[in-house]
Amino acid sequence: DCPILQSFCYSSNTLAASMGGLSLQPEGLRPINLLQDRNILPATPLQAPIPNLHQDIQKLNCNPELFRCTLTNIPQTQALLNKAKLPLGLLLHPFKDLSQLPVVTSSTIVRCRSCRTYINPFVSFLDQRRWKCNLCYRVNDVPEEFMYNPVTRVYGEPHKRPEVQNATIEFMAPSEYMLRPPQPPVYLFVFDVSHNAIETGYLDTVCKTLLDNLDLLPGNTRTKIGFITFDSTIHFYSLQEGLSQPQMLIISDIEDVFIPMPENLLVNLNESKELIQDLLRTLPQMFIKSLETQSALGPALQAAFKLMSPTGGRITVFQTQLPSLGAGALKPREEPNQKASTKDVPLTPSTDFYKKLALDCSGQQVAVDLFLLSGQYSDLASLGCISRYSAGSVHYYQAYHHQHNPLLVEKLQKELKRYLTRKIGFEAVMRIRCTKGLSIHTFHGNFFVRSTDLLSLPNVNPDAGYAVQMSVEESLTDMQVVCFQSALLYTSSKGERRIRVHTLCLPVVNQLSDVYLGADVQAITGLLANMAVDRSISASLSDARDALVNAVIDSLSAYRSSVLTIQQPGLMAPASLRLFPLFILALLKQKAFQSKTNTRLDERIFTMCQVKSQPLVYLMLITHPNLYRIDNLTDEGALNIGDRTVPQPPILQLSVEKLNRDGAFLMDAGSVMFLWVGKNCGQNFISQVLGAPNYASIPHNMTHLPELNTAESSRVLAFIFWLREQRPFFPILYILKDESPWKPSFLQNMIEDRTESALSYYEFLLHIQQKMNK
Repeated sequence: DCPILQSFCYSSNTLAASMGGLSLQPEGLRPINLLQDRNILPATPLQAPIPNLHQDIQKLNCNPELFRCTLTNIPQTQALLNKAKLPLGLLLHPFKDLSQLPVVTSSTIVRCRSCRTYINPFVSFLDQRRWKCNLCYRVNDVPEEFMYNPVTRVYGEPHKRPEVQNATIEFMAPSEYMLRPPQPPVYLFVFDVSHNAIETGYLDTVCKTLLDNLDLLPGNTRTKIGFITFDSTIHFYSLQEGLSQPQMLIISDIEDVFIPMPENLLVNLNESKELIQDLLRTLPQMFIKSLETQSALGPALQAAFKLMSPTGGRITVFQTQLPSLGAGALKPREEPNQKASTKDVPLTPSTDFYKKLALDCSGQQVAVDLFLLSGQYSDLASLGCISRYSAGSVHYYQAYHHQHNPLLVEKLQKELKRYLTRKIGFEAVMRIRCTKGLSIHTFHGNFFVRSTDLLSLPNVNPDAGYAVQMSVEESLTDMQVVCFQSALLYTSSKGERRIRVHTLCLPVVNQLSDVYLGADVQAITGLLANMAVDRSISASLSDARDALVNAVIDSLSAYRSSVLTIQQPGLMAPASLRLFPLFILALLKQKAFQSKTNTRLDERIFTMCQVKSQPLVYLMLITHPNLYRIDNLTDEGALNIGDRTVPQPPILQLSVEKLNRDGAFLMDAGSVMFLWVGKNCGQNFISQVLGAPNYASIPHNMTHLPELNTAESSRVLAFIFWLREQRPFFPILYILKDESPWKPSFLQNMIEDRTESALSYYEFLLHIQQKMNK
């Protein structure tokens, strides 16, 4: 198939072997002594390795932001994979917002008759009339209709059709892809209105944001909407046309919830818009005098499920405390001042109520998204199951309060707007296929696995990521390349059935050195993080931590014993894995896995939820933040985006050594940003960017940069705006001086430094070396 690829692999292997580890090796295999070369972080964002494929094939390959593999050189056998001690798996971001997506409307969607793979750029045409599947190698006929190319308008060029020219493509699905007519977009909002909830002031923010974005909810003329509120009872709202105002119906029997007048509770958004707006304006005031402290979340969710079952759709729940009444009631499992060892941390659900209900929801094409806004322990380990198994998402605003924590108000507004208006796919299923000889054995993410390889996703959103563990079941000896294909079938908010397909092609290698050469260290870290969450829950947190450390020890030991030709003192890693120990240390210090006993349980669980559902690019940022010096930004190397110039300062290592009292430094930790201003920072920055006369007068609780009419101000603001714009969540900015209360959180993210409960990077490297020498 690709003689150039073969000869290149062969020549680079023989060359590397014959030169005995001299510098003529490919860059990714250059041995690095990590104990000596400690400044190994690249100054620009790390890119996915480019597979060693013929240029024509690589040009057609899938974008790594959508689909990437932990190893871009696939080992020929499971024995070779075992020897490398690296995990094999895929990381997907399948429904990512794309600016260019080819869409094909055709009455025949061409698929392999045997394994049902969609035709793609990596199939081979034996002649005009026959094509060979790149996953199972069956020869298929080219349908008559496929002979005509709608783009070039030429007959007899099937290899030039868009399906064969694009690794990412979307098909408009014909009727055989529907079990029922496409469902309408249906949105149900479920609000906690107990005394605790009203006290936080969240309802005001949520109702205002919803009012502002009603017309932007994804949908069409069939869009439906409904509302439920609950405390110790459940309240429904009839929004039937003809009423002069919304009518509240109270159900106090929470043991056996029934739905009063179901036909008036979920209403057409356009037809009942005035009543809906009326309700959203009055709702925050309606419970202001409530003294009801109990929370019947379980029964409210049962009611929501009954209401949504006939259509499917999305339930959005807002909860501010531990559910205390009826089905699904929970008891506190965290002592307020508990200093438990990491062995005792209750990470498993305390009831299967929420999981069972989620599976019922999944069966009826309903997803549940949870917004938890709580200052006290709320048992997210149990509550989170409602979203995890129904393909929903979890959002957590710790200690949300409209007065005491105004930063979170802005964060909730911005993130809720994104949530309400982002694209949504209903009644979706996703299947991942791979070349014969490879097999998939574990999926990670929010979904229910319906059959061995079919994920049920009642809702799919553009901010969700998934991971998959794989193995080599049969030898791939006769193959030069293998392929992976994900196909996501969904209903758009406009009621169209669509299929989004991504196909990835990678070379097969038979040398251990080539496996290391193609290692994608970020994808490996992301997959191991997903595996570690499962390990924490099924075994224990300390087990998961040990497994992460062992992954580094095992892979570097295998490299030392089987690939390094000249043994050298020190801790040696191939250049492709030089950041592996650093990223694993970063995971060990992350809230999900850290051994600090004062980490709040809900916060730990939320970070675990993020590990399982964030696309890799955000997961890496939360794990290993980016640090920049920003008091001396210039336009050199800046990006021009529209009419804005965005500076691109170099990324610095996460160590206090890199800070300088004379400068100002921005740390981007994904969901939060810190701007640290040094004591002797230049007067120019303090006045031109912070708008303060001197260091002493910078306010202690400053969280916003003023928009000043200076070049320095516009550079810093453009850079921060650009960073924020890149992601679906809104990072709060904390501006800190030396004595700031936020300083410990900032220093906690200095991965390379020692903390009271964790090793420094250098100590960690010594620990790895010691274990390897045992």
